[in-house]
Amino acid sequence: MAKAIRISQTGGADVLSFEDVEVPAPGKGEAAIRQTAIGVNFLDVYHRTGLYPQPLPFTVGSEGAGVVTAVGEGVTEIAVGDRVAYAGGPLGAYATERVLPAERLVKIPAGVSDEIAAAAMLKGMTAQYLLRRTFRVGPEHVILFHAAAGGVGQIACQWAAHLGATVIGTAGGSEKVALAKTKGCAHVIDYRTESFVDRVREITGGKGVDVVYDSVGRDAFPGSLDCLKQRGMWVSFGQSSGPIEPFPIAMLGQKGSLFATRASLFHYIATRPELLATAEDLFDVIASGVVSIDIGQRFPLAEAAEAHRALEGRATTGSTILIP
Repeated sequence: MAKAIRISQTGGADVLSFEDVEVPAPGKGEAAIRQTAIGVNFLDVYHRTGLYPQPLPFTVGSEGAGVVTAVGEGVTEIAVGDRVAYAGGPLGAYATERVLPAERLVKIPAGVSDEIAAAAMLKGMTAQYLLRRTFRVGPEHVILFHAAAGGVGQIACQWAAHLGATVIGTAGGSEKVALAKTKGCAHVIDYRTESFVDRVREITGGKGVDVVYDSVGRDAFPGSLDCLKQRGMWVSFGQSSGPIEPFPIAMLGQKGSLFATRASLFHYIATRPELLATAEDLFDVIASGVVSIDIGQRFPLAEAAEAHRALEGRATTGSTILIP
């Protein structure tokens, strides 16, 4: 009998229940995997609280890694014994075993561990599309990345620095500021003690930045817009501090003919070719040492609620994983 973290009602971390579950044999186009590591993301919190509603009950989680134990009819992408990882697709990652579409699985290359893959897939592919497709970052750009010491932030800031950009990060508290400075940030602003808007203007000589990457939401708005150059881009891809209240689109014009987008990874990896290309780019920068993946916290699967409390309390750095 497999084990999984299930939710029968939305709410706080205490609604996460560690339960026995039946895992069916894989059907046509599906694969069964025995999971070895599971990624924890703020997306999981959004599902748990009902911010992103899901049919109840359900198993939490969007990211994991493991070994293929069986494949269904017609599966050619992977084979039994392959080490694989995934991000997105059907929910259900918080489990010891699961079945999911084989086309959403990516082989883990030699030299990348299962834990690193589970910690990096969702966050790392998010960094890839943000930096390489939503706004293509290069040496000519100055960027502001909120939550630079977080899981996505650490990967993205290292990657952006490698691309030649000048990276300004925000972080909360001296320890996270110090950490962000080791992860590609040329400047780090402690949002607890400093106005990030004033500091960005100071650092850039009043010019502002080309792009702001914002997973914080409410607490960083509308200040993020005030950090941008004319015709700069605000990229919202999360809301860890809460959702942003509706605002008049005219504000973008008043603040400099700004561009704005609310981006989601799943729209950037919707097809298998997009998924494979994104994952390949990510694994390349990991394998080459351009990006190091910091697993700041490991929790047993049964203690998923504690992992959520730490994440929501901003008590984590880097990536958090669950061990089945």
